[in-house]
Amino acid sequence: MKVLVIGSGGREHALAWKIKQSPLVSELYCAPGNPGMAALGACVDIPAGDIDGLLGFAKENKIDLTVVGPEDPLANGIIDRFAEEGLTAFGPNGRAAQLEASKAFAKSVMQRYRIPTAEYAEFSSADEATAYVEAKGVPLVIKADGLAAGKGVTVAHDVDNAIDAVREAMVEGVFGAAGSRVVIEEFLVGEEASILAFTDGKTVIPMVASQDHKAAYDGDQGPNTGGMGAYSPAPVITNGLAVQIQRTVLQPCVDGLANEGIHYTGVLYAGLMITKDGPKVIEFNCRFGDPETQVVLPRMKSDLVPVLLACCNGTLHQQKIAWDDRACVSVVMASGGYPKAYDKGKVISGIERAERDAGVMVFHAGTKHHEDNVVTNGGRVLNVTALGTDIRGAITMAYAGVRQISFEGAHFRTDIGHRALARHS
Repeated sequence: MKVLVIGSGGREHALAWKIKQSPLVSELYCAPGNPGMAALGACVDIPAGDIDGLLGFAKENKIDLTVVGPEDPLANGIIDRFAEEGLTAFGPNGRAAQLEASKAFAKSVMQRYRIPTAEYAEFSSADEATAYVEAKGVPLVIKADGLAAGKGVTVAHDVDNAIDAVREAMVEGVFGAAGSRVVIEEFLVGEEASILAFTDGKTVIPMVASQDHKAAYDGDQGPNTGGMGAYSPAPVITNGLAVQIQRTVLQPCVDGLANEGIHYTGVLYAGLMITKDGPKVIEFNCRFGDPETQVVLPRMKSDLVPVLLACCNGTLHQQKIAWDDRACVSVVMASGGYPKAYDKGKVISGIERAERDAGVMVFHAGTKHHEDNVVTNGGRVLNVTALGTDIRGAITMAYAGVRQISFEGAHFRTDIGHRALARHS
């Protein structure tokens, strides 16, 4: 069968890498892809946001399955468009993708179906939001309502910082239309974890747990990024907690949306805080996480393609998924200055050296070809990923890979997996 993967980041490279392993796949296309994905299939110069162009390509080339990586095309209804043309595409439709595209919508769903989450209020007036902050006090979490590429969240520990976050979103328009409305939440105390789950709109099958590292610098310091690394398994998620999350978060969300006439298929991603009162939802996302996908898919022993198809055709209950007991760690190598301003076009060396170790995979997140070189083309540049017998071993292997790679201004955290190590010490 012919498969098209939409996107150009580390998540999409990991998806293409896993899909390529399936004996069902005869041809793999990536749009627009990246240099890493080009080694797996044919890259097509169509941006992920060009729904008309992607639809035309899929029809012309008789694509059997399209897998959508980024959230923007999902929120803009790409699944609906493909379905109208009789094409199979993996992901939630436009109505279902509101779960990520609007934090206010997601919070209202959680409230209606008693899914545990932080207390919140939503505002479309900056003055009212500011008054709320002053009355409520800190700490608070201020979130742009819409899609902001993982950067629309501020954890404020002083009132001035909280008010600045409101002003940036609602007055200065730092996040564009995404910040015209904000959600202000209580600050949850605990340890974060991510649970991604496959669903066909009825059956929900969770993947193995992972933990993302959002802060830019070691010790979870500095501004939030799209993610500086991840690891799986996440020991904070015990077997008992996994069952509880399925029962109180994942299944109620899918069932609740179905109750409102919204058929949710694809991946349901729950970003969780494990508090003293149990797991609470920080956010829902409507697609594979990034960089969580890069540590979850290498642990998946089963063929991914039949699972994706089962989500699309309503037969997920027939699937059994096997997981590798080994641990996986991914370290993000980022451009200097990220998540703020950074330069592009820096020549990257050492990727092939890093991948000589059989347990190391380098997923391209923000790269492109320039003349005879691979160069930086984004904030997050590479995901250096390793499978090891345990977390400590996987960390050692991943950082050994990182040391083989260089580009001007390269920045990475040196403590990915530190919470897992602390639990095992």
